[in-house]
Amino acid sequence: MIQEYLRFIRHSWPILIFGMMTVFMGNFGQSFFISWFGSSFQESLGLSATSYGTAYSSATLASGLLLMWIGGSIDKVSLEKFVIFCTIGLFLAALTLWQANNLTMLVIGIFLLRFFGQGLFPHTAITTMMKTFSLNRGKGLSVATTGVPLGEIILPSVAVFLIAQFGWQQSWMVIALSVPLLYLPMALFLIKRGKNKKYAEHNPTVDNETAKPLNEDGSRRTLLSDFRFWLALPTVLSTPFIMTGIFIHQGFFLPEMGWTPMLFANCFVFYGITHWLSSMYAGALVDRFSGRQLLKYYPIPMLMALLLASQLTGDWVAYVLLISLGTAIGSGGPIINALWAEVYGTKHLGRIRALMASLAVISTSISPILFGYLIDSGITGPELFFWLFMYVLLAMFFAFFSYSNKKTLKI
Repeated sequence: MIQEYLRFIRHSWPILIFGMMTVFMGNFGQSFFISWFGSSFQESLGLSATSYGTAYSSATLASGLLLMWIGGSIDKVSLEKFVIFCTIGLFLAALTLWQANNLTMLVIGIFLLRFFGQGLFPHTAITTMMKTFSLNRGKGLSVATTGVPLGEIILPSVAVFLIAQFGWQQSWMVIALSVPLLYLPMALFLIKRGKNKKYAEHNPTVDNETAKPLNEDGSRRTLLSDFRFWLALPTVLSTPFIMTGIFIHQGFFLPEMGWTPMLFANCFVFYGITHWLSSMYAGALVDRFSGRQLLKYYPIPMLMALLLASQLTGDWVAYVLLISLGTAIGSGGPIINALWAEVYGTKHLGRIRALMASLAVISTSISPILFGYLIDSGITGPELFFWLFMYVLLAMFFAFFSYSNKKTLKI
């Protein structure tokens, strides 16, 4: 497997580095990074936990809804233009948070950050990988999504350093400048280099743009009218929904489970490593089998970890939980994204990927509110973990009856 990856990366390195770098920059809009500024937002603007949580969820929900509309534009415009648009947006998001001195500006800043960072940046990278590669689609997705675990390992320390050196507001100015000055020139260079024919995929099967679908057009309408999609959706959304809820409400879970913040921070290192390793391994499995076949199995580590956390306590449970969550989200990325191209083709892939990214973002706006309601209602940490286990178990049951037949589009 390692040799396969090395040959693939050596041959297609420009577009792969572009994908990984774009996903990495999108981490500035992910919950794990923003959470390091949460207490500063609340203290500086005089916000209660409820007010901040509501603002965060509202901004996330709005970004998810807009992503459904804007994200499909990647099918219509050049990749260079779309990357420039995303760069301007993330730059403006960071500038807004730099100047945020009231709740309204905070909501606008978080909305832009979630829309461009969590939404369009990874959407751009992943859609590009899915359209560029056919035989090596799984490995391409795995290499690109490596940007997420790299961010999870590196960026928390960067956030702590920036806040300590410059304060939370000036930190966003530093982040803002890094987008057009560092990311954009490199991205445009790699896109241009990647168009060279010598970096094209070896032995492509068919031209993705001219492939003819079998009885379907692969559009959003086809997706939404397919009962298999609705059976798979609870599994597809399970990891972002659960992990965002746990991370945002870690202040509740840690004392409930007897875990310290330092312990949880140490667990995050293992979470990032397993996220990366499982993504790379799953990418190779996708190319060997298919995303359609693997969909129903990838949540198993998360399922077992949630059951464990609902029944047992101890520091070791925290490590098992974070490692298992990292495994699930790492393997889920290439499996789920490859699934859409395998079943519905690549003609309308940008629109389909935008819809799925939008639904994932919306799910991350719901879980903080739902978890908060359950916490305020008196649920315990182990009880909440148990009900999350039941949700994943039911979702996997539905997934077994989703994409289990051979009906797919040519790609």
